Amino acid sequence: MNQSKLLRWSITVALAGFLFGFDTVVISGADQALQELWKSPDWFHGLVVMSSALWGTVIGALFGSIPTDKFGRKKTLVVIGALYVVGALGSALVNDPYSFAFFRFIGGLGIGASTIAAPAYVTEIAPAEKRGRLVAMYQFNIVFGILLAYASNAVIREIAHEDTAWRWMLGVMAVPAIFFLIFLATVPETPRWLLAHGREELAVKISEHLTASQAECDEQIGEMKAQIAEDAAGGKVPFFTRRYRKVILMAFCIAMFNQLSGINAILYYAPKVMKLAGGAEVLGDAFPYIGSVIVGLMNLVATMAALTVIDRIGRRQLMIVGSIGYLISLGFLAGMMFAYEGGYFEEGSAAPVWLILLGLLGFIASHAFGQGSVIWVFISEIFPNRVRARGQSLGSLTHWVFAFITTYAFPVLTDKLGGGYAFGIFFLAMVGQLFWVLKVMPETKGIPLEEMEEKLGLTND
Repeated sequence: MNQSKLLRWSITVALAGFLFGFDTVVISGADQALQELWKSPDWFHGLVVMSSALWGTVIGALFGSIPTDKFGRKKTLVVIGALYVVGALGSALVNDPYSFAFFRFIGGLGIGASTIAAPAYVTEIAPAEKRGRLVAMYQFNIVFGILLAYASNAVIREIAHEDTAWRWMLGVMAVPAIFFLIFLATVPETPRWLLAHGREELAVKISEHLTASQAECDEQIGEMKAQIAEDAAGGKVPFFTRRYRKVILMAFCIAMFNQLSGINAILYYAPKVMKLAGGAEVLGDAFPYIGSVIVGLMNLVATMAALTVIDRIGRRQLMIVGSIGYLISLGFLAGMMFAYEGGYFEEGSAAPVWLILLGLLGFIASHAFGQGSVIWVFISEIFPNRVRARGQSLGSLTHWVFAFITTYAFPVLTDKLGGGYAFGIFFLAMVGQLFWVLKVMPETKGIPLEEMEEKLGLTND
């Protein structure tokens, strides 16, 4: 096997995750500046300005499987890169909230579609024993993008004029998006997709680059052909059938629980959470942004740890550890916020600020080691090739619908009820996740994609 090409192609495609992460949280630095600039009421600011990208992710996730299946994984990724460029430059140059929301929506389309196309690509070129780590690189790049977005926001806030800082925060993402498009030129289409679309000669050539010998290449192509022939013999099978009910529910549940943890809400509003605990008042205006960088760094470290073990201890074990971590950290955060809001800390004390930061670090580590590293790997593995893109579309759509709900609801809950109740709701949801993991979630590590159907009991209706 040509390890260098496998790794290079996987890393290149996984860069879509970097743009996903950067775009998702970069708005956190511009949050208050935009609301003050356009004098937006809270409901408008949350629903239109802050959540416009999430509307795009929902649409991108809903329809992203269509070009991914019809035109190929690579061509879809090229379009995604272009959407990132347009979204970044457009949102940085506009002067009104409606145009801003439009361009953020464009970038959101790229995010939603990338959660389908990128994992599908890496899943289809990776051997079973390396698939977990290679697909999880997508998640690694997401958290790397999150870290750099927080860091760039903190730096730009200090060096740029306060009236234009938000433009630089949002516009800078065009640079990595352009590099992503350039690197994509060196990446081929997946052999599985090419074979499924009658381009056997090119599929064989690419497979030769991914295997150690001609015999291994022939075996890989033969397995793919057999699976494609089986799929063709079955005809165009509707997605929402009894046969796929099991994996559809699995994809829905893991994506739903991912967002009911509160991860996207906390990433969007990390500086706000710090301020809720008095971070700006006690430690200065810059602290909430510096604290966000620390949170992003912990996210990266925990994700790297998960990458080293995901193919050894498995997806299910990571989910168990992460779920327990969720319960500990969210319970702690809820308790701290109740204590702070109830006046149990001395006025001006730095203690609640540092304790909330500690809780956020525990939360983000739990997410990164569990849900964050597992979700896209698991969803890409459980669906058969003939419905993989549609399955990932379902998982991605579920993820982004619940991301929108939690992101919009979080500031409302904190303003109306307080941070304690918001974190308490997330805690209860994670009790449900732990139960689901223990009772329902299967282990998928090390199983070839061609054998996954039988393993999950999908061969019989």
